[in-house]
Amino acid sequence: MALTREQREQFLAEPHVAALAVDAEEGRAPLTVPIWYQYAPGGDLWILTGRDSRKHELIRAAGRFSLLAERVEPTIRYVSVEGPVVDSYPATLEHLREISARYLPADKVDGYVEFALKNHGEAVIIVMRPERWLTSDLGTV
Repeated sequence: MALTREQREQFLAEPHVAALAVDAEEGRAPLTVPIWYQYAPGGDLWILTGRDSRKHELIRAAGRFSLLAERVEPTIRYVSVEGPVVDSYPATLEHLREISARYLPADKVDGYVEFALKNHGEAVIIVMRPERWLTSDLGTV
């Protein structure tokens, strides 16, 4: 059964590790990778990724991407969202802390942020406006 607008937005606002998909070059399947994201109901969604990453290059070329967030307990539920990139800008330390705190226990955030700053290079924020939604909760059938 499809989710209501409120249900899908609330589900997407939860800290699921999503699968990001973006068109790749001709003759290749879409690039699909796990990613952390940030979203609040009714707003735009953002991801943080390496400035020089293949993911960033492909998103910049395509101008849009999709995310799939899912769970299996207590019911199988997913939300897939696609939309255009509406902004992109250099990530700050505050962005890195925010996204890390969304996914990691509080006592692990500082260590991860320090590791990321030393090892991941410069990062960018890519903002997507949710335009198309596909949802289901298979526990209600």
